[in-house]
Amino acid sequence: MATESDNWRLQFLSDNSVPVCPEAWAALEEANSNPDDAYAISYGNDRFTAEATRLIQELFETECEVFFVFNGTGANSLSLASICQSYHGILCHALAHPATTEANAPEFYTGGAKFLQVEGADGKIDPLALQVRLQRDHDIHLAKIKAVTVTQATEIGTVYTPQELGRLAALKDEYPQFDLKFHMDGARFANAMAALDGVTPKELTWQAGIDVLAFGGTKNGFSGTEAIVIFDKALGRDFAWRRKQAGQLASKMRYLAAPWIGMLKTGAWLTHARHANDHARMLARELTSFPEISLNHETQASAVFVHLPKAVSDGLRARGWRFHHYPKIDAWRFLCNWKSSKEGIAALIDDVRDLLGTANDHR
Repeated sequence: MATESDNWRLQFLSDNSVPVCPEAWAALEEANSNPDDAYAISYGNDRFTAEATRLIQELFETECEVFFVFNGTGANSLSLASICQSYHGILCHALAHPATTEANAPEFYTGGAKFLQVEGADGKIDPLALQVRLQRDHDIHLAKIKAVTVTQATEIGTVYTPQELGRLAALKDEYPQFDLKFHMDGARFANAMAALDGVTPKELTWQAGIDVLAFGGTKNGFSGTEAIVIFDKALGRDFAWRRKQAGQLASKMRYLAAPWIGMLKTGAWLTHARHANDHARMLARELTSFPEISLNHETQASAVFVHLPKAVSDGLRARGWRFHHYPKIDAWRFLCNWKSSKEGIAALIDDVRDLLGTANDHR
């Protein structure tokens, strides 16, 4: 049976492991206990869903379609299915989550659209590499390229700037024959926003050429809800039926929508993301204070990717710490969240120091 300390050592494993944050929990409680809302019309025809939709539209400063779903896989898969037919190709980075970690769900919901990998440093698609794919892949015997998916923040915790996204999206006009649409996997969109001080949500999405955003809530402290935000409203046509068919239409929709109200009204969605990012940078500084440990790349959002001596990675796991290994880049990921603390970082660093000392003593 796990002890309290064993549970505590899960804190860097994933931002899915962290509890619901107070603002989201309070909004759920309000939706559940307010006597004026003891009963609500089902399937999203309630005041909470309407208000959450309005707040998201205000956040992005545009008229857009908003659909709440249960999870990120559903959000990404249905977003791409709104763009692609079965014979289409989806250009993505080699580390892109929809292509590597969603059990072929996007392929399933698109009826077979194929992911086509594009290279790029720091987890980001290289515009020149993307252009090469567009110049080369015209043949009738190949998947017809239709979509580009970008991950924000990326799978390795880096962040696209509006200018970088704009350079990618500019290829829409250069290659009009593809009628390209851009999807953003924004599971950690809040962390990307927090990393780009002074950038507005609209500058990082529709003004940069993004057509559909999977706006992440779960990893930002929500109980389990994502918002599909469709900026190209033509892609929203019949989307309500697509969501229903996929089993992503909540009958008690107010419980998916209410946390967005609490988080957006208070600004907690961004405050908590800043907290996670700040603690990630703190952890990166502490880990790299040891000469035996190096960063795989700069820590920009909430994830820290480092190269650890085997004695340290094995020793930490033996002591109950949990964190992920990424074989493609041969690095270990430590992920911070809204609840990360200086005390938690200090405890991890104490164990690292002890393990390095022990390893050095045995040389």
